[in-house]
Amino acid sequence: MSVAVHPIAAPWRRFHLYSFLIDAPELALVDTGVTASAAGVPAELERLGRRIEDIRWILLTHGHIDHVGGAYALWEATGRRAEVVIGADDAAFVRSRQAHVDEALALRGDRVGRERLEQEKTAEVAAAVSGEFEPTRLVHGGDRIDLGGVGVDVHAVPGHTPGAVAYAVDGHVFAGDAVQAYGAASGFPGYEDPDAYRASLERLRALRPARLYLGHPYRRADGTPYPVALDAAGADAALSASLAAEAAIRAAVQAHRADESDSVYSPYAAVAASLDYTGDPTLEPSPFFTTMRGYAVRHPQEQS
Repeated sequence: MSVAVHPIAAPWRRFHLYSFLIDAPELALVDTGVTASAAGVPAELERLGRRIEDIRWILLTHGHIDHVGGAYALWEATGRRAEVVIGADDAAFVRSRQAHVDEALALRGDRVGRERLEQEKTAEVAAAVSGEFEPTRLVHGGDRIDLGGVGVDVHAVPGHTPGAVAYAVDGHVFAGDAVQAYGAASGFPGYEDPDAYRASLERLRALRPARLYLGHPYRRADGTPYPVALDAAGADAALSASLAAEAAIRAAVQAHRADESDSVYSPYAAVAASLDYTGDPTLEPSPFFTTMRGYAVRHPQEQS
């Protein structure tokens, strides 16, 4: 049985946040944006001839605020009848607002400034995460979900976060932030574990998606954005670009030692310069230090 997919966009900061309606016998919503963006989802569903009360599945690709922040509000709007699904290793982000703060401090606090980052992240979470609750289903790669006769395969795609998953149904693949090409508005791709990120890209490419859905309009090498809904050729291009970008960053890390300096990119100023990266590495959400930390932690010999 074939399904239709409808992107739902809402503005937030420098971005648009995206949810995707899977129009199957049991309606599913992939990702939920933040509290404010989720508020517009019922009206968008009405425009499509559907009601929020009819949503039976909320499928979360990973645990970051801009993908799960609206989950509680939308779950409430379904009358708490929807199944809320997330990768097991990212479930803490639905259960606890504090988990978002702790993650930011662990990944960027030593480079961005712990006190400022904690204050800013705490305020952001209070505004953007609509509630804390227990997800109704935790999934792993290899699991399968039944949308009333339409099967959804779960694929583990860690790297951006430990518990990131992609959902594949009828040739449609929802990748969340597992495919980042050359980054989004920040101008740099973000992932905690570069080896897992690369392996996940290869796994997604092997699926040969007929349609690939991105979490944001990630950029090509020339800075122009990909659409969030890509056909087969676009999917292959975005996956190839993501692999090329990761390879370029890895090579730059291998070629340049970490060196403390007065640069805002320190201790990775030489890496930033070699990649022509001139974005603000402290602007949240900024992935630069998260990604650099990933290489430093997993390949310390290349940063010494």
